[in-house]
Amino acid sequence: MISNLISRIVILVLGTLYPAYASYKAIRTKNVKEYVKWMMYWIVFALFTCAETFADILISWVPFYYELKICFVLWLLSPATKGSSILYRKFVHPHFAKREQEIDSYITQASDQGYYALVSLGSKGLNYAANVVVSTAMKSQACIVEQFKSYSTSDLSLSETASAKSSPSRHIKKELDDDELDNRLIEERYNREIAEMAEKERSAVVKRSASTRVRKSREADLYSLQEIEESVGDSDKPQLHGSKGMTSNEKSNASRRAMRTRSSSLKRC
Repeated sequence: MISNLISRIVILVLGTLYPAYASYKAIRTKNVKEYVKWMMYWIVFALFTCAETFADILISWVPFYYELKICFVLWLLSPATKGSSILYRKFVHPHFAKREQEIDSYITQASDQGYYALVSLGSKGLNYAANVVVSTAMKSQACIVEQFKSYSTSDLSLSETASAKSSPSRHIKKELDDDELDNRLIEERYNREIAEMAEKERSAVVKRSASTRVRKSREADLYSLQEIEESVGDSDKPQLHGSKGMTSNEKSNASRRAMRTRSSSLKRC
């Protein structure tokens, strides 16, 4: 564990930071020899990093594995050994020169396919993100609705408990209001019945007075009719006594006059 940590620190400082600064100096001074030297180093170090990734998984159990890694990096950096230049000229450059066209074609195909793959992955990612957003919005809306429902039910329960606490006074007040309403209804009904009875008595009195007036008027009419008949009878008697010496025309005229007087007296009645 300690050797792993030490090897990481040494590779980070001597294998990455120092070569990076030396490359900066070579570019700044425009020294072609140093520039080529550090370019060869970076190519070899990139291959070493790729191999190291798999070696740490497969053969890290080998004794002195991390110490060998430190020694290899120092061998690459040392100007006395020139390990990076040796590896580049003997192994890396010949193999890359033989397979340069194949590597270029693979890179071209990979770039083209990578572009289309990136576009397709981007569209799929956008669709997935849109679906996630829509589903999240729907779920959040449902959660909000459920929360509002729970709030409403809790408010109802609180109102019910509050009403239950204040229910005795409310029931007493309600009973008092009901009794007062019943008393008012009974009083109104009693007043209505008294008014109806008074109206009936008034109408009965009016009817009795009207019938009395009609009866009295009828009796007066009958009495006046009797008086008229008696007066007509008395006036007709001399005419009848003297009718013996009258002609038939005179008798008929006298009877007509008597009938007219009777009819006029009846009309007056």
